Amino acid sequence: MTDIYANARSTTGTSVRRRDVNTLSGMCPICVKECTVLCEIGKSAFRGREVLYPEPEQFGWSTAASNKDYGLDWSDFNILSRLQGAEGIEPNPDVALFHNVNIESKMGGIPLKIPLAIGAFGSTDVGKNNWDALAIGAALSGIIIIIGENVCGVDKESVFTNGKVMKSPEMERRVKLFKEYWDGKYGDVAVQTNVEDQRWGVDEYVLSKLEVNIVERKWGQGAKAIGGEIRVSSLERALELKKRGYIVQPDPEEPAVREAFNDGLFKTFERHSRVGFPEERGFVEDVEWLRGIGTKYVTIKTGAYRPVDVAWTMKVASEAKVDYITFDGAGGGTGMSPVPMMNEMSTPTVYLESQILKCARILEREGKYVPDISMAGGFINETQMFKAIALSNFDGNRGKGPFVKSITMARSPLTAAMKALYYCELAEKGRLPRDFANKYGNSPERFFIAAEKLKAEYGGKVGNEIPWSAVGVYTYLSERLGLGLKQMLAGTRKFKLDLIDRSDIASMSKLAAEVTGIPMLHELETELFEEILTS
Repeated sequence: MTDIYANARSTTGTSVRRRDVNTLSGMCPICVKECTVLCEIGKSAFRGREVLYPEPEQFGWSTAASNKDYGLDWSDFNILSRLQGAEGIEPNPDVALFHNVNIESKMGGIPLKIPLAIGAFGSTDVGKNNWDALAIGAALSGIIIIIGENVCGVDKESVFTNGKVMKSPEMERRVKLFKEYWDGKYGDVAVQTNVEDQRWGVDEYVLSKLEVNIVERKWGQGAKAIGGEIRVSSLERALELKKRGYIVQPDPEEPAVREAFNDGLFKTFERHSRVGFPEERGFVEDVEWLRGIGTKYVTIKTGAYRPVDVAWTMKVASEAKVDYITFDGAGGGTGMSPVPMMNEMSTPTVYLESQILKCARILEREGKYVPDISMAGGFINETQMFKAIALSNFDGNRGKGPFVKSITMARSPLTAAMKALYYCELAEKGRLPRDFANKYGNSPERFFIAAEKLKAEYGGKVGNEIPWSAVGVYTYLSERLGLGLKQMLAGTRKFKLDLIDRSDIASMSKLAAEVTGIPMLHELETELFEEILTS
């Protein structure tokens, strides 16, 4: 595996002069002084720490992810279809239709129309700017949405008394917007809390004042193994956040830093939050405390730490009896994480799930509680969802079903929201791409395929209280992922989600087979040929 992108990455806005770069360093074979192209090294000579992160100019309006080939991903598996029979439905051509597939799931006891959660969308501006679309789209789709860390701490209008949050208009807005369109049955809104959030009493606030049911403890994410970051574009704001207890870099209280900022030598400060250090007894007590103050569901969001940490997390989660864990693999995305960390640290998703499943089976064998699992880390479509869930079911329809009860996505729903919003803006200005307008129409009422369906239920709210960007998120989640997943299940002739298992997928590479234990396609069922053909 080469590292040709080591010295040129689109995430950092760097490039190289020549194509035939050194495969180890990514540098041009001949590096010359008279070069105006900014590679990673060159840009770092001028901008230093800024080059660790996605381009600062894009913060708040973009997401980022790694571009490394990890050698193993969901394309290394194929889904196996069936000809004969049907499970979960009458094997009748007039009944066994893909529209009749049941893809509902329960994660930690929470019913889901589609086995999905989206988030966590915390204090980064891109989450705030697109929240209406994400929250309403999630509510209409019947899934979980997670409000991420630091929302109260970054909210300019938050009110603190004796170091505790009493009011956060932004947190209230986010919770209420989801609940306004939530049916009260499928899905829910979760609030994620980190070290700072816990210090400020965000748990008590959202439980008592906003009637939130799910609290998620933030231990990490796949894109980084440090605390959360945002960019701040004013000196006053940087000072305010430092006063609230955050780490702000460069230090806005230093006179030289102030002078440099005021002179325009740099345009944004970095705000960092802290990393927690959970320990077993303390976490068990923390979960007991959360349940004691009214939390209905307690969850963990964690990153792709080394294998022993995966095992420890599963052990502690079992002891504390958390309702579910979200494991986030490398390869997913972020609003702002160090680019080198996204690419070179953490465990890619397929490897990570294999580790988790080993742990889950050991716990099960020992008769211990096994929390439900949601897998995250670069998922964008229904085939990846199918494979991740099927991989986790060792018992077929004879046991409790798959360990993985849902998939968590972030970047892809955000992309759906942003694209939907932008095209609506273009339509209003009469500037839609000609081919798009000719093919799908020049107004949202025409180019959103789910518009009429939603109007039949919500009438004039669609396009007004329900923004078109929310229609885009709903269409992506329900009309693409949900329907696509139904088709995949129908192809395996399994008409309920919990029936798909490891026998429904085959490895397409030796590495996939070695890591997961799923046989390669050419090895499958060949021992049955003789029996079938000679009987």
